[in-house]
Amino acid sequence: MFTLDQLRCFVAVAEELHFGRAAEVLRMTQPPLSRQIQRLEEQLGVVLLERDNRRVSVTEAGHAFLREARGILAAAERAPETAREIASGRAGVLRIGFTAASAYSVLGPLLSLFDEELPGVRVELEELVTVPQRQGVLAGELDLGIARPPFDPKVFGIRRLLTEDLVLAVPSGHPLAESTEPPSSEQLGRESLIMPDSGKAWYFYDLAVRVLPFDRTQEVHTVSQVTTILTLVAAGRGISFVPASARTLGIRGVSFVPLGPAAERIVELDAIWNPDSTNPALHRALRVLEAHPDFL
Repeated sequence: MFTLDQLRCFVAVAEELHFGRAAEVLRMTQPPLSRQIQRLEEQLGVVLLERDNRRVSVTEAGHAFLREARGILAAAERAPETAREIASGRAGVLRIGFTAASAYSVLGPLLSLFDEELPGVRVELEELVTVPQRQGVLAGELDLGIARPPFDPKVFGIRRLLTEDLVLAVPSGHPLAESTEPPSSEQLGRESLIMPDSGKAWYFYDLAVRVLPFDRTQEVHTVSQVTTILTLVAAGRGISFVPASARTLGIRGVSFVPLGPAAERIVELDAIWNPDSTNPALHRALRVLEAHPDFL
């Protein structure tokens, strides 16, 4: 197999088209330069340079090999710095899982922060609910999860990213939207409910039940995504419980009603990671988060 020294010798001669000048560029004498080129051609089994007493020219095979040789030498020069950047976390890949609801609250500002502070790190995103995120983080398939608690602090590294209110989404013009007081149990008991799915959207379902027990006969639809809930509310199909950040979706025909002190700051969103991860980009990202506690 050829060596980097042989490649450097060939590139110098191919560019100078003169062994004497190439030897000067490489700061060596001409005989060992000629031997390096001869060995390279023998190893490749092709003639790269045509030479006589008056001139040197590059063969067709030599031109093809010259392009590849330049690329190999450039990669060899980059390799040490690339390794240092990855080891320090300045470069590499950061795989982030996120819930759909986090996409309109935390995700955008978080990615902007990483773009600014970690310009050499490539971020890969995967939309997942909380349980697959837990599994992905522990399996090493994800570096960072943006998911709903609770999490075992003995298993995961945890950083609280957001707390917000749970609010009631009602059709615009609904009587509850005109009231200055939070709705009572009696008032909600007369409404049709669009409920988060107790399996796929268990976190919001549990929060809704905690804030206000309800009669299951009130459920007219059960869905898992907040955007779907708001679309059904706008269509007049019922009312529902959503995080306050759902306002940013800007879906027409929906008003948001506070549910009172019991629903304030109960919606939580955490960043989670595997403390045993060896990915330098993750640990650099965690230091960025620590340095910017109020990035939202």
